[in-house]
Amino acid sequence: MNKSLWGVFAGVWVLAACVASPTLASAQSEVKEKPPMYSYVSFWNIPRADWGEMAKADAADQSILEKALSNGTLVGFGNDVNLVHQPDGYTNDEWWSSMSMAGLLNVLEQFYSSGSATTAVLGKATKHGDGIFVSRYYNWHSGSFKGGYTHGSSYKLKSDASDDAVDTLSKSFIVPLMEKMLADGTLHEYEIDTEAVHTQAPGTFWIFYICANAEGLDKVNAALRDTLKNSPLSGPAFGSMVDFSVHRDDLARTNGTYK
Repeated sequence: MNKSLWGVFAGVWVLAACVASPTLASAQSEVKEKPPMYSYVSFWNIPRADWGEMAKADAADQSILEKALSNGTLVGFGNDVNLVHQPDGYTNDEWWSSMSMAGLLNVLEQFYSSGSATTAVLGKATKHGDGIFVSRYYNWHSGSFKGGYTHGSSYKLKSDASDDAVDTLSKSFIVPLMEKMLADGTLHEYEIDTEAVHTQAPGTFWIFYICANAEGLDKVNAALRDTLKNSPLSGPAFGSMVDFSVHRDDLARTNGTYK
């Protein structure tokens, strides 16, 4: 997941909670919440001169991650290199996903005991942070890929939003669109996350999707535009639930593997 990256298209989200078209209404009745998938993401700000060493460190972690995937502890893992840098942001991250919190932490303990959590390149980081997320709406294609593009967006619900706001948005709009993009090969994976361990204020949720190539980003954007064009009667319900002033996007290059 990383993990993580629709800000230009924020207005499109007014479609989400007003299921005006028969197609979206049908999709809403078909989308079901899945068993929780947990993801651990470790973020680092690595000096530019050491990016090559960070790539080597990521490669060195593969044996632990591959073994955990093969024995069923993990369902996916990967690493990201940020493409849109910010002065106080992160340059790199590594992530792994499991169907249990125990699975995440067992892999983390292996990294601690192997010494990979204290390598020289990580010691040069100017900033570090971790996150544990949970998703109940997700899907992927099995296999490994290199050089994908991960787009992630964070949103904050307003204080008066309903308790099931993320479920409503996921079922009525986000998942049907993502499933279409997954089916035609545009995406490797998508997920809608909230924090399992809250290091930020409750009410934040994230939408992540991994495109097979750069053209996939344009395909997703075109699909969003088509949805807006084909649903002219949709109202501003999403805007009434989300505080767009704190909305942010991320874009990264991703190597990953899914079971």
